[in-house]
Amino acid sequence: MNHDDNNTQAVQLTGEEIAKHNSKDSCWVIIHGKAYDVTEFLPEHPGGPKIILKYAGKDATEEYAPIHPPDTLDKFLDKSKHLGEVNMKTVAKEEKEFDPEEEDRQQRIKEMPILEQCYNLMDFEAVAKRVMKKTAWAYYSSAADDELTLRENHSAFHKIWFRPRILHDVEHIDASTTMLGTKVSIPFYVTATALGKLGNPEGEVVLTRGAKKHDVIQMIPTLASCSFDEIVDAKEGDQVQWLQLYVNKNRDITKRIIEHAEKRGCKGLFITVDAPQLGRREKDMRSKFSDVGSNVQNTGGDNVDRSQGAARAISSFIDPSLSWKDIPWFKSVTKMPILLKGVQRVEDVIRAMTIGVDGVVLSNHGGRQLDTARSGIEILAEVMPEIRKFGLQDRLETFEIYIDGGIRRATDIIKALCLGAKGVGIGRPFLYAMSAYGLPGVDRAMQLLKDEFEMNMRLIGCNSVDQLGPEFVDTRGLSMHTTGVPVDTLGMGVYDPLVGPTPRPSKL
Repeated sequence: MNHDDNNTQAVQLTGEEIAKHNSKDSCWVIIHGKAYDVTEFLPEHPGGPKIILKYAGKDATEEYAPIHPPDTLDKFLDKSKHLGEVNMKTVAKEEKEFDPEEEDRQQRIKEMPILEQCYNLMDFEAVAKRVMKKTAWAYYSSAADDELTLRENHSAFHKIWFRPRILHDVEHIDASTTMLGTKVSIPFYVTATALGKLGNPEGEVVLTRGAKKHDVIQMIPTLASCSFDEIVDAKEGDQVQWLQLYVNKNRDITKRIIEHAEKRGCKGLFITVDAPQLGRREKDMRSKFSDVGSNVQNTGGDNVDRSQGAARAISSFIDPSLSWKDIPWFKSVTKMPILLKGVQRVEDVIRAMTIGVDGVVLSNHGGRQLDTARSGIEILAEVMPEIRKFGLQDRLETFEIYIDGGIRRATDIIKALCLGAKGVGIGRPFLYAMSAYGLPGVDRAMQLLKDEFEMNMRLIGCNSVDQLGPEFVDTRGLSMHTTGVPVDTLGMGVYDPLVGPTPRPSKL
């Protein structure tokens, strides 16, 4: 059959015809009811060819949808390879093998606690750990190497102690502030996290709706499961969104993304600078061994499967040559405020200030990049005195400093603001709330933070964000990485320990 544009409109393909193209020499797949010829794409697929060949001649939508935005094929696969609509009634339904693990998961879903039993952000993580698919949990919860930084991000806040003041009138509490000129109801934003559909079939738009309801900003991730336009289309009224950008090796593509984001109304460009190469997230990598299409130890010559988990499979386009000399180019292509996300030492904060960007996020990528990188809150405590020492504090009127990583309580937010942050980014907790309970979960998680924030502002003796300062905290133990802290039972209860290789089944 000649699949030109006219034919694809007029004639639906049948499942029987597609099933014939089930090899590396001729590989067709069905995605969202349409057929695509991906034969020539096999060697280029970031996750390796085997995972595609597993679905050759079949419907691959269920595997494809959570880790690819719906417009991926339109952007990256030549139109001549778009074969047209498929009559899905003619596609043979795959008999799913009995999976005892999935049956157990379905039972755990039935036994889920009711939403009102979640009293803090850790509770959502505990529920999500029980009810998410194993591969999805492995991707969300994984971090680099021994996951020391992942845990330090959280425990670092426990090394900071409050110095509350008393007998201060705290009847009225105002949690609002501004971020990049936008008024928000509380000093946190939903930071960029990849692959929202792994946890919820609607993906990142759930977070968009939650952010709207609570009047906070959402940072849109480059590696979202939803397309950028879907996430922007989901916003309401004058709702504000920012863009997190992984810089593509092809600067024309990068420029198009930035210009499109600005045209669609994004109010900030956050360039990720801590990911010239993605870290090794071993839980994510190990979870792929159960899939015949993802053996990273395969040694098949040109057909080597390069998959090392979901993270690496989706990130091969990132440019490792990105450097300071590229900053003037970014400033030339957009009027959006530009912030560097992933700054980890005071020298780079000061350089960012002098080079003319609009701010930084002190971040180690949620512990997912360089293990034993310091926490954002520790870096913040080091940065602010240095800024004052160099006489640069006046620049903080126009240069905003944020942190992310490990924030689980409103006290964590307050500590960051006391040390000079404009606000904090929160990522995983909202993913877990969404994965377990959908939008009602995200709504409750944000409300819990607001309730905690109001209570703790009263308890330290402050009415509003502008009253917070370093005099309210004792940070002497922060830089001592040997400092003992009380055992964090909630944190350790949901922490998923790393495991070693599992034995292969013996052949009888």
